[in-house]
Amino acid sequence: MSLLLYTLFIPILLFSSPSSSDDLDLYLSDNETDAAATASTLSYRIDCGGEGNSTALPAAAPWLADAFYSGGAAAAVSDPSRFSLPQQRTLRYFPPVASGKKNCYLVPAPAGRYYLRTFTAYGDYDGKLRPPSFDVAVEGTVVFGWRSPWPEAVRFSGAYSDLFVFVGDGEADVCFYSIATDAPVIGTLEIVEIDSSAYNLSGDGIAGGGGEDDENENLLLVNYGRLNCGVDERGLGIDESIDDRFGRAWQSDLAFRVDNSFLSSQLVRNLETRTGVSRANQPPNYFPMKLYQTAVVMPGGIRALEYEIPVDSRLDYMVWLHFAEIDAGVTAAGRRVFDVHINQRNVSRIDIFERVGGFAAFDWQYRVRNLSSTYLSVRLVPVIGDPLLCGLENYALVPKDLQTAQEQVIAMRALKESLRVPERMGWNGDPCAPSSWDAWEGVTCRIDKNRSALVVSQMDLSGNQFSGYIPDSLEASSLQIVLLNDNQLEGQVPEKLYSVGIHGGLIDLTGNKGLCGVPTLPQCSLFWDRGGLSTGSKLAIGLSFLVLLTVALLTIFVYHVRKRRNDYNFDIPHNLISTAIAAKRNRYQRQKSALVFEMETQNVSRFPTTLNPLPLCPPPEASILYYLFIDIVQLFSHANVREFGQLMVMV
Repeated sequence: MSLLLYTLFIPILLFSSPSSSDDLDLYLSDNETDAAATASTLSYRIDCGGEGNSTALPAAAPWLADAFYSGGAAAAVSDPSRFSLPQQRTLRYFPPVASGKKNCYLVPAPAGRYYLRTFTAYGDYDGKLRPPSFDVAVEGTVVFGWRSPWPEAVRFSGAYSDLFVFVGDGEADVCFYSIATDAPVIGTLEIVEIDSSAYNLSGDGIAGGGGEDDENENLLLVNYGRLNCGVDERGLGIDESIDDRFGRAWQSDLAFRVDNSFLSSQLVRNLETRTGVSRANQPPNYFPMKLYQTAVVMPGGIRALEYEIPVDSRLDYMVWLHFAEIDAGVTAAGRRVFDVHINQRNVSRIDIFERVGGFAAFDWQYRVRNLSSTYLSVRLVPVIGDPLLCGLENYALVPKDLQTAQEQVIAMRALKESLRVPERMGWNGDPCAPSSWDAWEGVTCRIDKNRSALVVSQMDLSGNQFSGYIPDSLEASSLQIVLLNDNQLEGQVPEKLYSVGIHGGLIDLTGNKGLCGVPTLPQCSLFWDRGGLSTGSKLAIGLSFLVLLTVALLTIFVYHVRKRRNDYNFDIPHNLISTAIAAKRNRYQRQKSALVFEMETQNVSRFPTTLNPLPLCPPPEASILYYLFIDIVQLFSHANVREFGQLMVMV
């Protein structure tokens, strides 16, 4: 496998060291020794372009059907036989004419740190024999750049790229930006939650937990080389037994060794053991045990073991070295000692046995700053005995680009939904980030006065025949130019938005016959606003209901008073209750139907039945409210409907 396949994609900004699909394996394994923690880990494996959920060999990892994308179309590679896994044979592409310049996968993800990996393949899906040029951004920061022509093997077999990123807004954004008229492509997308302290940036020296929270959240760690030493040229990436909890793929170190000629390779000795290595698979990084069970040794105690990794000299890097003393002949400190030189600088002296003893994992990290070369050099220079190395990782420290203020993201997405902005305008993901992209058509952004976020400064949506209303959430605090003329907008113009013109900016709302509510525009209707009832109309309906309810109650009261004149005899106080009861009984008896009366007289035993109930006798102490209730019930009886209607007309 040539070095070109791994590293030389020559991006405009960045490109993590890609690896041929033949050399990497797509699978995320559960750590059987920590099943409870693994069960709570969030992970997505998305088969881009795939139509259904599937289970991929060799690890039986579940894959989701294509989801969470903003647009584009699904396709299949022209020659599936070149791809070993089924999820590698489909892809999603984003033609800019139909889907816009910017398209995204927006994957729900709670706040935390994540390992993110993409598989990118062209596979001549469109028959044009020309792979596209495009950029890829994660969380608003450009991290990968693809430029045509691609290396031949990658063009047909694809390549992987991965990084570590902090997500804080509830969704992981992976966005694609078309160069010229090329359609970006993606084959698979994997997002795996990791320990919040994993790959900490606490400084130089022994790797451990903790770290600086601000740096961990504001830097992306982009993979520029993840090497396993002492194995064949395929590396650990294709071995399902590696049991890497994060799903990391480890490449062979052969292609990155300096002086890797046949003669030199005969001098290097590979070590391998099946003995367990302690301190492996431990939080927060969970480096797999198999990484430490192989190693490379430069024998003779004279020659240095040296690696060179292509890098972007504009960035800083974090180098991780992995050691384990797996040579049974080394049983004491001072038997194997070597210096670590990074870019010709002696940065540390290592005695593995002295640090952790035999058959135990030892990890060491170092931050590299101010590079002057496009290669990063790592040399292990012998002091006593032979240098030994199990693994090497190199990550570019990419500062997060500023993102759009969250309240403006919400407002712009509400505007997109209200106006039904078409896909061709590319209104996907963050409205302003990455700042190097002119992503949302018609939208211009700038840095806010605190230099902590991006804000929308201009909107030119004129002449697009948009229909809908302008949401209240669209504020004018940062807007300087708003051109919404010659559309079909309707409803009230928010006062905050109209204030753009008052504060020295420019706002043009002409050519929208349905807009209202601000100077130079008609007054808004009382009853309708933005396709529904206005606040005023809702208030009017509520007041009308109260008035009708009051009239109905007054009508019932008047009816009750009129009927009461004939039904109640007001006598001296001690006869009032008995007189009222007698009057009511006489009144009810007159209203009984002939059928009920006849059945009552036949039931001589006076036992109650469903057709012949005993008369309801109120207690002697019942008040006049009892009879008022009886009257209200009878008011709505069949016999009184016509009389009640006539009374309503009179009222």
